[in-house]
Amino acid sequence: MKKWLTVFLVFVLLAGCSSTGGKNENGDDLKKVTIVLDWTPNTNHTGLYVAQQKGYFKDEGLEVEINLPGEAGADQLVASGKADFGISAQESITEARVQGVPIVSIAAIIQHNTSGLASPVDKSIKTPKDFEGKTYGGWGAPVEQAVISSLMDVDGGDFSKVDVVNMGDTDFFTAVKRDIDFAWIYYAWTGVEAELRGDDLNMIYLTDYSDKLDYYTPVITTSEKFMKNRPDTVESFMAAVSKGYQFAIENPKEAADILVKEVPDLDADLVKKSQEWLASRYQDDAPRWGEQKLEIWQNYMDWMLEKDLLEKEIDIEKAFTNNFLPE
Repeated sequence: MKKWLTVFLVFVLLAGCSSTGGKNENGDDLKKVTIVLDWTPNTNHTGLYVAQQKGYFKDEGLEVEINLPGEAGADQLVASGKADFGISAQESITEARVQGVPIVSIAAIIQHNTSGLASPVDKSIKTPKDFEGKTYGGWGAPVEQAVISSLMDVDGGDFSKVDVVNMGDTDFFTAVKRDIDFAWIYYAWTGVEAELRGDDLNMIYLTDYSDKLDYYTPVITTSEKFMKNRPDTVESFMAAVSKGYQFAIENPKEAADILVKEVPDLDADLVKKSQEWLASRYQDDAPRWGEQKLEIWQNYMDWMLEKDLLEKEIDIEKAFTNNFLPE
């Protein structure tokens, strides 16, 4: 959902990639690698910070630098070799690979799509048909209209009766009080924040109306080149990251404390409540954290093709891999 062409943060990537870092307790050199986030730090990223704070990366012989995205976005930085790993989404990777950008998903951070269309209860939007006559606030991407129209088609609604506006960087809570009725959010963050604010929301999850919209978001990526040239590093990185997310699954309170300590500007109450909400959803019904299914990638690509969001098919089996996840 956080598209690679619409990430416009003011942070600048400072570090180089894949150099030698410090040393571990045995005096061995650590391999320095970087990962670029998709957005500002939040509970989607907790496993990374846990792996950092708990020393899981060091245990794997790595010194990992976690960076915020510049204007280029994580996908472009990973594809160009300016970052070793990144955070992205299935949608973005599919679009990128259509354009020949060789990035690969190596783990699903959250097993099922937890995003949906949210509105304050006083807007009386309980089903997609209720979008008629209402104003949607988005960021101007074609996929938004395709998703909304798809949900409305299932519910017998008419998308032409929806007013679509670009809300830019206005936050959800300000926008719904000002000039929009509903927006696309991730419940784990904005929905949980609404709970803390005491703002009741009606939430229409994408997966309630279409199995094809149960795609992986967010995911961890690397480039085909890095995966080919440095497979041991990718495997070591994923061993540490998997351990970090497993810790977050089993210890949400402590994991939240770690994230707040590492990123003190975050709202501690929001992080803790969000972490509790996500703990059971990271792995959910998958046999292990991070695992991805071919049919999920195929279904979403088919949907994008059906909605004319892609120029052509991609080779799905090259877009993701489970090979670097620990057994």
